[in-house]
Amino acid sequence: MKPDLLVLRPTLAPQMQVLAQCYTLHRYDLSDAEGRAVMLAGPGQCCEAIVTDGHTPLTRDMIAQLPALKVVACASAGYEMIDVDALAEHGVVLTNTSDALFDDVADTALLLTMAARRALVAAHAHVASGNWGTMGAFPLQSSLRGKKLGIVGMGRIGRAISGRAQAVGLETAYFSRTAKPDVDLPFQPDLLALAHWADILVVIVAGGAGTRNLIDDPVLRALGPQGTLINVSRGSVVDETALIAALRDGGLGSAGLDVFWNEPNPDPALTALPNVTLYPHHASGTVETRVAMAQLVVDNLAAHFAGQPLLTPVNLPV
Repeated sequence: MKPDLLVLRPTLAPQMQVLAQCYTLHRYDLSDAEGRAVMLAGPGQCCEAIVTDGHTPLTRDMIAQLPALKVVACASAGYEMIDVDALAEHGVVLTNTSDALFDDVADTALLLTMAARRALVAAHAHVASGNWGTMGAFPLQSSLRGKKLGIVGMGRIGRAISGRAQAVGLETAYFSRTAKPDVDLPFQPDLLALAHWADILVVIVAGGAGTRNLIDDPVLRALGPQGTLINVSRGSVVDETALIAALRDGGLGSAGLDVFWNEPNPDPALTALPNVTLYPHHASGTVETRVAMAQLVVDNLAAHFAGQPLLTPVNLPV
């Protein structure tokens, strides 16, 4: 008899086909509100595992209604919509897919840094509009080499960003909750001090209540009129109202953003600004990485049901 699996959010079609072969799938994602309640009260009682992502709510109340639940396989790096405290209290383990996406996210952080610092969007328009021929050369920009990069967060993605940053000649330091003994970079325990020091601040911390508006008005203005903010974490980490104000009044020079408060409909007051480079929460959006992420979901579940160690477990609160 196949184990029961609750699908809050499906992963890619080929991997879903594998899951359908190995498990009895209960498609919570395809049910209406009444159907979901029936599913939790009925077949959900037998579900030992959940497939989901970091953008789909898995609440304390839902977890309490799933007595057989043992493992949640999250098909993303972030998991702020999952009540991890409730998982820990019920002895449920969580996996995510950070190991599959760190290279692409780091690449995107560098891409946004270069695009923002060299005004790539405006330069493209200068050529495409014909202004190059009619108005002359594009204004000179600032070199990346020799600038100072502050990284907010030093997990696996932060480490990948630091390697790329040093390769292009950026002096690099970082802020995190604690210093990392295996990271050979200056650690700055004061975020505001790091922002004052840096020319560029790259944000790559987990979302959730603990980091909400971590990048606030004082941090943005500490970066200054020539400074650049890059956010490849979660929109909630940056105070977007303060960001719009600083970009408008010159308190901050530029920004490169992969994430926003209101996705997929960001604030027009932000998207209309000339000094912001926008990307549609697509840092991990390559075929290779999305396939690897989906496969991690399959492989983590296979390891769980085989009684083997999970490939990418998340350390939950004690």
